[in-house]
Amino acid sequence: MKATMQRDVVRDGGAAAWTPRVSPPIGVELTPEQELACAFRILARGGFSENIAGHITMAAPGTDLMWVNPWGLWWDEVSASDICRVNADGDVIEGKWDVTPAIHIHTELHRRRPDARVVIHNHPYHVTVLAAVGVLPEIVHQTGSMFEGDLSFVTEYTGEVDDAVLGAELADMIGDKSTVILASHGVIVTGADIREATYRAASIDRMCRLAYDVMVLGRSPLPISAGIKVGMQKSLLERGSDVYWAGAVRSLLRAEPDVLD
Repeated sequence: MKATMQRDVVRDGGAAAWTPRVSPPIGVELTPEQELACAFRILARGGFSENIAGHITMAAPGTDLMWVNPWGLWWDEVSASDICRVNADGDVIEGKWDVTPAIHIHTELHRRRPDARVVIHNHPYHVTVLAAVGVLPEIVHQTGSMFEGDLSFVTEYTGEVDDAVLGAELADMIGDKSTVILASHGVIVTGADIREATYRAASIDRMCRLAYDVMVLGRSPLPISAGIKVGMQKSLLERGSDVYWAGAVRSLLRAEPDVLD
């Protein structure tokens, strides 16, 4: 009985519980375009992207401009020099390529959500399996705690979001959640910076795969108390985001240094 009661207590996590003295660096300073190109390739390597689909935007500080990938390049071939810059209406200001009209998924979220400095959208496989049947994944493993209270499901599929009106309607349905699964479509992940958003995006498909596999087993997952999930969420996001990002970029640069070109 005593052990069970302890598990229900909210546990501290994150920087308040422990902060490392120093963490291994990436080893190079990255421009915003290089950071964004790295995010595309990191997520592509992890199976997050669906061939020609998807986009990531990163808001430029102090402006209403944002960086985004061009239409026509797969995520695993994007380099820094391919990144475009668009205004708040999705018009290309800098860049040699066009940008998909689905950019309005992003422009309207950025307009409404100052906290959403980075917006990631694609159709990772296990997310779309659950999206097809209207199931929000259960937290069955500690890493899933990063989504505790911050994950929702948009149940209405409205087709391609290719103008500002549809983008605004979707943004209103998303509300203040950082991660939203879209029925019959895919997922939208937001973050305060590229590190946090990429870490969330890299984690959501694995979370859905674990939840699906547990469903297939026909067994109920062992419970994780709400108090433990609160502390784990802080630890994962406050301590894990930077470390995940640095390690993922180091691994990418060893294999694909041309991403910085």
